[in-house]
Amino acid sequence: MAERTPRRFRSRDWFDNPDHIDMTALYLERFMNYGITPEELRSGKPIIGIAQTGSDISPCNRIHLDLVTRIRDGIRDAGGIPMEFPVHPIFENCRRPTAALDRNLSYLGLVETLHGYPIDAVVLTTGCDKTTPAGIMAATTVNIPAIVLSGGPMLDGWHEGELVGSGTVIWRSRRKLAAGEITEEEFIDRAASSAPSAGHCNTMGTASTMNAVAEALGLSLTGCAAIPAPYRERGQMAYKTGQRIVDLAYEDVKPLDILTKQAFENAIALVAAAGGSTNAQPHIVAMARHAGVEITADDWRAAYDIPLIVNMQPAGKYLGERFHRAGGAPAVLWELLQQGRLHGDVLTVTGKTMGENLQGRETSDREVIFPYDQPLAEKAGFLVLKGNLFDFAIMKSSVIGEEFRKRYLSQPGQEGVFEARAIVFDGSDDYHKRINDPALEIDERCILVIRGAGPIGWPGSAEVVNMQPPDHLLKKGIMSLPTLGDGRQSGTADSPSILNASPESAIGGGLSWLRTGDTIRIDLNTGRCDALVDEATIAERKKDGVPSVPVTMTPWQEIYRAHTGQLETGGVLEFAVKYQDLAAKLPRHNH
Repeated sequence: MAERTPRRFRSRDWFDNPDHIDMTALYLERFMNYGITPEELRSGKPIIGIAQTGSDISPCNRIHLDLVTRIRDGIRDAGGIPMEFPVHPIFENCRRPTAALDRNLSYLGLVETLHGYPIDAVVLTTGCDKTTPAGIMAATTVNIPAIVLSGGPMLDGWHEGELVGSGTVIWRSRRKLAAGEITEEEFIDRAASSAPSAGHCNTMGTASTMNAVAEALGLSLTGCAAIPAPYRERGQMAYKTGQRIVDLAYEDVKPLDILTKQAFENAIALVAAAGGSTNAQPHIVAMARHAGVEITADDWRAAYDIPLIVNMQPAGKYLGERFHRAGGAPAVLWELLQQGRLHGDVLTVTGKTMGENLQGRETSDREVIFPYDQPLAEKAGFLVLKGNLFDFAIMKSSVIGEEFRKRYLSQPGQEGVFEARAIVFDGSDDYHKRINDPALEIDERCILVIRGAGPIGWPGSAEVVNMQPPDHLLKKGIMSLPTLGDGRQSGTADSPSILNASPESAIGGGLSWLRTGDTIRIDLNTGRCDALVDEATIAERKKDGVPSVPVTMTPWQEIYRAHTGQLETGGVLEFAVKYQDLAAKLPRHNH
């Protein structure tokens, strides 16, 4: 172990404060009841928090209940004192009305824990979608040394010799079921086959995307994100992470030292090259805002021309195990670095620069990670759109399939431009109730629109924009229609939706006055999406106000609706972004 420069850690103000010996006794006393000694707490060693996101109702992160032993071992062996504490659970698949409510709630709770307790540095255990941004947002706000440890993806799923990816198989099987190609029992069997082990989604959904983003930001050890949860390397990574956070505590390297504008640009580039989840857009913006960094539509536009080089579902073929063996996030970042699309001089939690971390990380599996100049697809970044229906929305270009491209984007002389008749639904209940209504006369010339799905309307912003066509079209082999909405969609979805539309319908965005039967013109070349409705008609419709939204059902929903911004700006608690570097000032004593 290298010789360290002594530091007086903030926890000493609790456990070894000669000016307030009575308070020191109070703080020490109750920790004794589970066997920790006053000598440990008064040793001057850093207290390392372990933000435990695993639980029985967070199955994607449950592996951390096992990994925590190795984290503790690493912390102890490196000269730290581990203290594990629970974090508000987040589980996308099960939480009603949406786990999007939980990101900001988890953030608030974690800020209070890191600020108000004697914690000198923290290991952020992550996995499922929003656990990663929630933890990073909180550690950044408090600004104590922090490191991200992913729990890793599940093993690859197989069904009758076919690779079946978690989440992605659900959307594909839904279409097969509606088309009469599989039975309900086969649907359940396919879904179960996609989740063969502990871990988060094995596709390049939001979980894999955001844990790779943590690496691209420089907040994880190199290679951390993609190691499958059951692999021995995952436990080894947990141990090394525990060791490294103690070093970071002594070095006093904090999130605000790492999370620069260049670091966020690296993350955006990674998302494009990997065919990452559209949920990365609000999460990256949210993390940046809490770091005092501005990310705008122009930053997403700048990455649009980055090609797709990761052959992983939903945009490609393979799943998490093969991606890990191909080199994972470091191999993707290496390709970007060679092309000058990555800032190699940014600081990371390893104590080295990103460029130094990536030396020797070129992939050996070109079926999974393609060369930058021989990609799986060109221009894989998010396409940013605007128009009279919204000021901002994105489209995931990497999942535009050949069938969709031929039907909508290949008209001679009008390539990349199409018009469609709008079918408007007020939330997913309305969609499920009416999608097969013959009176709507839905055909392949229609665009399905869902509103009331944004942060305020839902509330929380729901993953509902990837609507499938009515059954009669699925039976004809038409597996996708254009879709548009002010909500989100699962990162595992293979739908090229226009989504995250801001401002949302519930606060008067353009979708609020859109009507079924209106024609929408979409020009991907200019980034425009407009309803072909004259200004006088729009003005008249606005007099009707905005469509109604569901009632507020909980105290947190009321707080959320009152203070949360739009997806374009990260969906953060707007009052919270002004709080930064909280650990610079100690909270006052409690007695």
